[in-house]
Amino acid sequence: MSLKTKQASRIRRKRSIRKRISGTAERPRLSVFRSNKHMYAQLINDVDGVTLAAASTESPEIRTQLAEEPKNKTECAQLVGRLIAEKGLACEIKDVVFDRNGFIYHGRVKAVAEAAREAGLNF
Repeated sequence: MSLKTKQASRIRRKRSIRKRISGTAERPRLSVFRSNKHMYAQLINDVDGVTLAAASTESPEIRTQLAEEPKNKTECAQLVGRLIAEKGLACEIKDVVFDRNGFIYHGRVKAVAEAAREAGLNF
């Protein structure tokens, strides 16, 4: 399968998911994006079009941890999940809607979701 067809398939799945999923102020959308090197997670209020909290492997909190002790990609994804949950709980957000963004719920995407659940988010 070529890269273009993989990306097109993911975009098609993403559009299908976004038709059904929307975040509100009470229950924002936890959107996850996976690149080859990094993981990104955002809590988004789609009604107002506002990002409430964001975390990634490029966040200063995670970068300092990775500088001390390098980790593999899945462990980095778990750190992102914990950080987004902490930021969400700091904003008094406990319930979210999970948006896998067209990615298969496996590996790093699953690691972010499970770490966020363990840290206190409900979805």
